[in-house]
Parts: sequence; C-alpha cells; structure tokens
Amino acid sequence: QVQLVESGGGLVQAGDSLRLSCVASGRTSSSRAMGWFRQAPGKEREFLARISASGGIANYADSLKGRFTISRDNALNTVALQMNSLKPEDTAVYYCAASKGRSGSQDISEYEYWGQGTQVTVSS
Repeated sequence: QVQLVESGGGLVQAGDSLRLSCVASGRTSSSRAMGWFRQAPGKEREFLARISASGGIANYADSLKGRFTISRDNALNTVALQMNSLKPEDTAVYYCAASKGRSGSQDISEYEYWGQGTQVTVSS
C-alpha cells in the first residue's frame, strides 16, 4: 500500500510559477515510477510527466513545451512538479500517482495509487 499526499497548489496569476510536492509513504514507494496528472472541470484526467524509480528518466506531455519539470528525492520520499510560465488553461486539480512498476508510462492505467489532488488556479 502506498499513500500519497500532494501540496503546493493555490491561486496565482498568469506567468507565475508554482512548485507542487507529493509525499509518499509505504514500503515500495521508492521502487515505483511516479507521475503527475491533472484534471480540469468537464475534462478527462491528463498525463503531465513521469519519472522513473531511480529518477534517471523523465518524460513529459508534448503540450507542456518545457514549462514543467518533474523531480524526486527518494531519501525524502518526495516527488515535485515545478511549473513555470503558468497559463489560465493550466487551471485544474493536480494529482500525484504511483506506478505499478519502476518505469511508468503516459498510460493512466499504469498507475496504481493516487493522491487526493491539489487545486491550481491561474488567473489572467
């Protein structure tokens, strides 16, 4: 069992930055790839980024165009998502997720555990 708790969301203006954090607990959390997703009202949950268990490989959704960076610290059992140049269309609930394995993927079905989400609202 893995428990995930996100934090760092809030209300910001367009162009601002935010750093989301996810704390993982559970014996196998550091051996799993981790991902960040988001869900806007009326839309499906969307893949943003994933990082391998070792932290050596990261992948991003093409739509982000380099604005977001995922990182992890296995010693602290945390995963972060640095978000820069935020836009109103980034407004959503952001979720941290733990993959079934060490590599992860963009496929939502690959993720076994989910946090409760943190709200990010970007005003224009």
